[in-house]
Amino acid sequence: MPFDSTGKISFDDIYTEPDPRAYFGTLGRVDYQIPQLAKPYFTKLIKEYRAERGVAEPTVLDIGCSYGVNAALQRCDATMDELYDYYTSPDARTLDHEALVSADRHWVRAHEGSDDIRFIGLDNSEPALTYARSAGFIDDAIHADLEREDPAPEQQNMLAGVDLVISTGCVGYVTERTIARIARGARPWMAHFVLRMFSYDPVATRLAELGYETAGIEGVFRQRRFTSAQEQSQILDTLSSAGVDSDGLETEGWLYAQLYISRPAGAARQLACAMNTVSPQ
Repeated sequence: MPFDSTGKISFDDIYTEPDPRAYFGTLGRVDYQIPQLAKPYFTKLIKEYRAERGVAEPTVLDIGCSYGVNAALQRCDATMDELYDYYTSPDARTLDHEALVSADRHWVRAHEGSDDIRFIGLDNSEPALTYARSAGFIDDAIHADLEREDPAPEQQNMLAGVDLVISTGCVGYVTERTIARIARGARPWMAHFVLRMFSYDPVATRLAELGYETAGIEGVFRQRRFTSAQEQSQILDTLSSAGVDSDGLETEGWLYAQLYISRPAGAARQLACAMNTVSPQ
């Protein structure tokens, strides 16, 4: 596999398949787990938003949603291990595309009413978005590259109704340009898991100009194992250049992320304190 400019392996090819079988088959081999670790924090974020704003069915935008994994974990109360086991199983491998979509839609319908959340997925992979919506993991999709251009009018209308924004690893590839374009409308609350090789400061600075406050959550979160000694060496160099101490973390063979909360009205620290009570899974 090729490397990107950070020294990290590029998995671009698994995001352009018509369904998520290659995604789970590939990422399972490197113990990709950040969506599972993020799940209780997103659950807490949604709970806090409901309590404060009185919104029974909040709308959540997942940036870089790919096949709707974060939505599936929330909507179906699933685990990453369950998804890995299912999509790599002999039964799933033998299904044709339409049968796989149908099975997923049945699974989602079986969990209808368990939690009232509306999910919108934002991604630049049309095949991944199409699957996520067809399977019922997400309710709507925005296929756009907001790094390059403003959202189209119909996309802006969807963004104007967003209550919460989440992401698990896209910040760094997605920058403050995308985040600011999303924040200009409804001023949603945000929770971003950011790999330690990337600084959240440019995003926090741009959001501050829009009236946001940002706070970090305690601890670090494993994203996945390195694919090779070469990838690890390159990432350690990237971290060193950024002034990030990798000792005891990335030196032990894993990529790590940190969680940042951004919200308007100067209450991010209060929200971060509430989030710090979450018990990681």
